[in-house]
Amino acid sequence: MNHSSLLTPHSSPIPVIAIDGPSASGKGTVAALVARELGFHYLDSGAIYRVTALAAQHAGIALDDETALAELAGKLNVRFDNGEIWLNGEKVGEAVRTEESGNAASKIASLPRLREALLAFQRSFRKAPGLVADGRDMGSVVFPDATLKIFLTASAGVRAERRYKQLMEKGMRANLARILQDIQQRDARDSARSVAPLQKCADASLLDTDALTIAAAVNEVLRRYQANRPPGVWN
Repeated sequence: MNHSSLLTPHSSPIPVIAIDGPSASGKGTVAALVARELGFHYLDSGAIYRVTALAAQHAGIALDDETALAELAGKLNVRFDNGEIWLNGEKVGEAVRTEESGNAASKIASLPRLREALLAFQRSFRKAPGLVADGRDMGSVVFPDATLKIFLTASAGVRAERRYKQLMEKGMRANLARILQDIQQRDARDSARSVAPLQKCADASLLDTDALTIAAAVNEVLRRYQANRPPGVWN
């Protein structure tokens, strides 16, 4: 990673829409579509942790070895290109979208030194004309000066059904009860961790998608962005 010439989160006029929320809430899909609509860059922070977990497994590093994981994070060769994720020149998109990968990412995301090692990398995605970033702590930690902060959520049952349908459509094996259990466990783990826990920022607006289509959720984020963006900001 090249961390040179990075801007601090308080020194850039480049707008950021930070979309945080629990696992399988649909925030990634919504964020990607909002970015496309605005012509902004897109950061899937969850994918970064998933890729890190995958790289650790490839390197034989235990997922609780905080020192080794932090060192690995400083050497990651990751590229996001047209919806594809590349690790060391190899496409790994399918590998990092499994439930196992998601659980591994949730476990390593609780490690303070790893999160610190990945912080500058995530901030490097802030480029003109703007950025849409989704994750657990985009508004609270990574981009505290974001133009708009959204906490996008849905009930655990709705999220489990969405994830189940998504996996089945991809031809992957899935068990709805197991998915629901995993989501509930990840919610508890993400909310209870000592560093950057999953929580709604005081200055974030809630967007509950239980009764919303993807298109409706995207339109609502765009509406809120237009209402919040400062005069003279791109788009």
